[in-house]
Amino acid sequence: MMTFIVSILLLVFGYMVYSKVVERIFGINDRNETPAYKSRDGMDYVPMSWWKGSLIQLLNIAGLGPIFGAILGALYGPVAFIWIVVGCLFAGAVHDYFSGMLSLRHNGEQYPTIVGRYLGKYVRVFIYIISIILMILVAAAFTAGPAQLIAELTPLSFLAALGFIFAYFLIAAVLPVNKIIGKIYPVFGAILIFMAVAIAGALLFTNQPIPNLTMTNLHPESLPLWPLLMVTISCGAISGFHSTQSPIIARTIKKESDGRKVFYGAMVAEGIIALIWAAAGMTFFGSTVGLESALAAGGPAGVVNEISTSLLGTIGGILAILGVIILPITTGDTALRSSRMMLTEFLGKSFKGISGKKKVVFATIPVTVPAIYLATIDYTFLWRYVGWTNQVVATVMLWTATMYLLKHFKFHWICGIPAMFMTSVVCTYIFYAPEGFGMAYQPSLAIGLTLTSFVLAWYIRQIYVHRKEKQEDSASSLAS
Repeated sequence: MMTFIVSILLLVFGYMVYSKVVERIFGINDRNETPAYKSRDGMDYVPMSWWKGSLIQLLNIAGLGPIFGAILGALYGPVAFIWIVVGCLFAGAVHDYFSGMLSLRHNGEQYPTIVGRYLGKYVRVFIYIISIILMILVAAAFTAGPAQLIAELTPLSFLAALGFIFAYFLIAAVLPVNKIIGKIYPVFGAILIFMAVAIAGALLFTNQPIPNLTMTNLHPESLPLWPLLMVTISCGAISGFHSTQSPIIARTIKKESDGRKVFYGAMVAEGIIALIWAAAGMTFFGSTVGLESALAAGGPAGVVNEISTSLLGTIGGILAILGVIILPITTGDTALRSSRMMLTEFLGKSFKGISGKKKVVFATIPVTVPAIYLATIDYTFLWRYVGWTNQVVATVMLWTATMYLLKHFKFHWICGIPAMFMTSVVCTYIFYAPEGFGMAYQPSLAIGLTLTSFVLAWYIRQIYVHRKEKQEDSASSLAS
């Protein structure tokens, strides 16, 4: 139990201290006019208070991610606590802060456009494609489960429930951000927090103690920690999906100093939620073997329902249903919203002459149709591809932030070190995982680390190039 409590305290302390370090390195200026005022359009650019933005950001980036991912990661045992704390504070929250603040500095630009500014046009095109694919996969993966549960609880068929959900997506997509998202989603964000706090309180008063830290891998199938844990627990540690959501809120922030509370703060809150559900998964079923059996019987949704109902009674059951239905739907909604924004930016000329809500509808339909189709196929297939694609997007965002800091001669290591770490994760994972090349572990590790070394060499070269530019600028200033 002590490991769990210390982990939560570390996340809180990290927010209080390290977030201010990150903010200072980035360099905020509250005199700068934010996109919410500069480009105010009553649709996407609408000023909002920081607390409302924080709750919406938490709901947008979280949904069921820090619940399902943490439960699956709990199969590895208490070592998952380390990854959640370290990953959240030094990688995920830094990633979220820079993705939001760079968007804010560039008038609410979408993630791929920001990537293009600092990593070049070819990377921009690649990340446009992979980001839109990720958004479609997320929308599909996070609506298939709710549709299935609605079909079980109501007279609606699965396809009818799916149609109902996507009809809501289309309606939400064409309405201004402050009409549905701004008014209702903060309430759902509060429900997400209340659900986690209630589970944490119930855990602390159960007879079975929460396991303390051990470096032993407790996975029942002895799957390797590296790099699988880093992909299994993404939301709550680091998730590329967040960089696609941050521009939505970046377009609503009133002043730059709100960014720390909204972007870094929401990620830390998600990390705490992930810690709670990881602890619940490790504790409630007695062992990781018991958790594996529960997952095999009812999947992550069944585990959430069983834990919530048993620990919280009727209220827990209601919260579980709300969580498993509403939270993923809201994630799917904002995934399609951000993909619509990306598509509009990517194909800007194609939408010339189309204005207002017609443009929104025309940009939403091309991403909605494939999402509907994918929602009808095997959920586990979808989730496997979401994981790796998600972490590739996160890695590219960290490199983008690193290049931004290098370009402005700032302390780039706060992004460069986690970027290198995540590079080694995704390079190794794609060769080892069954949805990748499915190679043996040792060769996958060797290839992954070799590819990482090439990226490291590129990074060192970039440091040298920018250092030389700084010296030339200094010499030029002295000469003048």
